[in-house]
Amino acid sequence: MKRPHRLFFATAAFMLAAASLHDAWDAWVDRTVLPATLTETSVEMRDRDGHLMRAFAVEDGRIRLSVPRGGVDPRLPDMLIAYEDKRFYRHNGVDGWAMLRAVGQAVRSGRVVSGGSTLTMQLARILENSGTGSVSGKLRQMRVAWALERQMGKDDILHLYLQHAPYGGRIEGVRSATFTWFGKEPHRLTEAEAALLVALPQAPEARRPDRHADAARVARDRVLARVGADPSRTPVPKEARPLPRLAPHHADALRKDTPEARRFDTTLSAPVQRSMSRLARLHSLRMARGTSLAIMVMDHTTGEAIARVGSPEYTDADGQPGFIDMTRAKRSPGSTLKPVIYALAFDRGLAHPETVFADRPTRFGAYAPQNFDGVFRGDITARQALTLSLNIPPVALTDALGPERLMAALRAFGADPKLPGGKAGLAVALGGVGLSLEDLVKVYGHLAAPDAPKIAPRVAWQVGDILRGIAPPPGAPAGLAYKTGTSYGHRDAWAIGYDGQHVIGVWMGRPDGTPVPGAFGGAHAAPILFEAFGRLKPQLTPAPPPPPDTLLLATADLPPNLRRFGQTMDQATQPKMVFPPDGAVLAQSETVVIVAGGTLPLTVLVNGAVVTTHAARREVDIGALAPGFSDISVIDALGRSTRSAIRVEP
Repeated sequence: MKRPHRLFFATAAFMLAAASLHDAWDAWVDRTVLPATLTETSVEMRDRDGHLMRAFAVEDGRIRLSVPRGGVDPRLPDMLIAYEDKRFYRHNGVDGWAMLRAVGQAVRSGRVVSGGSTLTMQLARILENSGTGSVSGKLRQMRVAWALERQMGKDDILHLYLQHAPYGGRIEGVRSATFTWFGKEPHRLTEAEAALLVALPQAPEARRPDRHADAARVARDRVLARVGADPSRTPVPKEARPLPRLAPHHADALRKDTPEARRFDTTLSAPVQRSMSRLARLHSLRMARGTSLAIMVMDHTTGEAIARVGSPEYTDADGQPGFIDMTRAKRSPGSTLKPVIYALAFDRGLAHPETVFADRPTRFGAYAPQNFDGVFRGDITARQALTLSLNIPPVALTDALGPERLMAALRAFGADPKLPGGKAGLAVALGGVGLSLEDLVKVYGHLAAPDAPKIAPRVAWQVGDILRGIAPPPGAPAGLAYKTGTSYGHRDAWAIGYDGQHVIGVWMGRPDGTPVPGAFGGAHAAPILFEAFGRLKPQLTPAPPPPPDTLLLATADLPPNLRRFGQTMDQATQPKMVFPPDGAVLAQSETVVIVAGGTLPLTVLVNGAVVTTHAARREVDIGALAPGFSDISVIDALGRSTRSAIRVEP
């Protein structure tokens, strides 16, 4: 009878001892101080479609791109588990059977055949940056692995491994690796690519494909064989690809403005940015040393920037000032503001494209501007003056408008002009103000958009119609509305152009502001502008048709006050309805009544009902008329009237 009692007590003692050991082990694991699992990932800038454009290094210059959940081809984790840790989803961080097998293999062969480490143990080693050669190191990895498995799920552990695994050099994480070795995101991988990504972290430096291609190939094929796949005939990558570095100046600016952000989603297009960068580099080869070039592309229908090239090369090597972003630098715009001046004048009824100006020597107080070539043309229309980029007419218009009105318009168009002396004078008309390429592209975007709220659609069409008539560079297609400019002393060469959808701006010069002898906007920047449009799309987007209220008249048919600039309206003349003419048929839209002659202010009636009184301009917006017949009457300050009977189509 004593024997069973002894066996019972021995069993009980063993169980108590085992329980105590388990509790002690349990407490030991719970006391584990875990390494940081929320490590820093590279700040990224992406384009409108989510494509990576630039990534910044983290600590020690490492590249560790964030790996999104679900963003890795499933064959990679499947192959990783099949090769490294078949019982990954069944063990608690340490695979006892694998450890016993590794010990047995080592005893039989007298050397280490397999390490027996699970993926969780490998993650522990990576997170702590510890070696695997010592027993204490292995025990530490086991302890951390057990603790990790208690605090997170298997999928979280697998994700952390894919985020931190080393792939040679400064590259960490599978997404960094796929960009470096394959030039793509890890969404879709071939069997051979996935196998290489499984093999590299085990010996990232000894198997680097760009340095040890044979070792990388052998390791890759060993993985393929282990998972039952055929050896690949695809060669391993022979070089490490640089990560995308598109629009680096823009990325720098975004990071400076919002240093806490981890990701910047932009409106830029990576393919367009890449194409414009190549164009800038191509032309930089023909430029003098120290000269830079900037290009900006915008969709004026949305106001979104599509591409920003701050310089041909993002480097200061060989004397090229590549780190300066010349899309943001304030420079003299030369003649590129002239279309804006004409637009403001057309909008305020001071002139019309066929209004005649006297292009002759003129003094505006102490200011006596000259034409670029020193030649005066005499009587010339606004259309001709803008086409030839003459100086006297736009200065005269700026004098009539007031320089501050021009400055206010630039700000309303989204620009941030800088005045050298703090006060606007007539010299702003010819470039005496600081504007960036970004500023000018925004301004021209308002000129280009037919529904821009800052100026009337007819005015935008009139200015565009003139600019489309400027002769293109030799061999370039016609139809692009564009204007060139050259600042004083040949310091800046500009070309800004637009079609029915896009605006592109080109600047060329020296960032330090010193002259570039012989540089002209028409000769040097304009050809690049047209080539940029050719790279952007196969053909130009057509311009919209003229709005219904556009006066398409010859000079002689204009109201008397618009025939010649500066000519005073004869107050004794009878008022006359210029638009809409009697009997006109209009589409249903906003209607602008235009009256010639008469004495201001005006009263406008529609079908006998007063629409407005005390109108101080000869162009009166009366809104949208109802479909059908309407009778429009205008009465001037002296009681004289004019009328038109019209029909509005639904």
